[in-house]
Amino acid sequence: MTEQVSFTRQGVLAGFLATVPVALSIFIFGLVFGIVAGQKGLSALETVLMSGVVFAGASQMLAMELWHQPVPILTLGLAALIINLRYLMMTAALKPWLASLPPWKAYGTLYLIADENWAVSISQMRAGGCDAGFLLGSGLAIYSFWLVASLIGRLFGAVIEQPERFGLDFVSTAVFVALAVGLWRGRGEILPWLVAGSVALLVKWLLPGTWYLIAGGLAGSLVGAWRDVR
Repeated sequence: MTEQVSFTRQGVLAGFLATVPVALSIFIFGLVFGIVAGQKGLSALETVLMSGVVFAGASQMLAMELWHQPVPILTLGLAALIINLRYLMMTAALKPWLASLPPWKAYGTLYLIADENWAVSISQMRAGGCDAGFLLGSGLAIYSFWLVASLIGRLFGAVIEQPERFGLDFVSTAVFVALAVGLWRGRGEILPWLVAGSVALLVKWLLPGTWYLIAGGLAGSLVGAWRDVR
């Protein structure tokens, strides 16, 4: 990128508006998270705080899947780490925009990175865009829609006394199936997926609790990384 990178309000607004159509799909996911959070006993405030601080849909849904009393802090932390390691490579691809920014702008913007606005921003950057404010604006679109949807989902779920009557007790499972389908890229994915599933089944048989989810995810990730670098 030969042009000087800028960071303007116009870029922030452009990024926000360009990402609104994508954020609408995030809104649906946020509604589902809010409903599940209510089923697990989180208050509306706790639900919104989790979405605002963690801001990672897949990690939050996995946390709800693992949620019980007492809360397994170590398990939740490891699960979130494994799921979000991909952001190391994703954010590195944004270096042409971020390298020349002051640290408070660069790291503050990276806090709002999600898969969807990363893809929109990468497309903008590769098309010759030189305003890094676009990345911040796209992140703000996803963030605001996610927070509002989480709250609405939590409030909506609170008025349903028997969620299983509407199939809502199956929501988190359905979401993970949908996410898995979206991640499938062809037959090259068979080995990591097979290893992940096999290790998860073995660990579930050997150990109590939900460690099988961590073990399966870690094993599949390692095999996938080995496949990509060999």
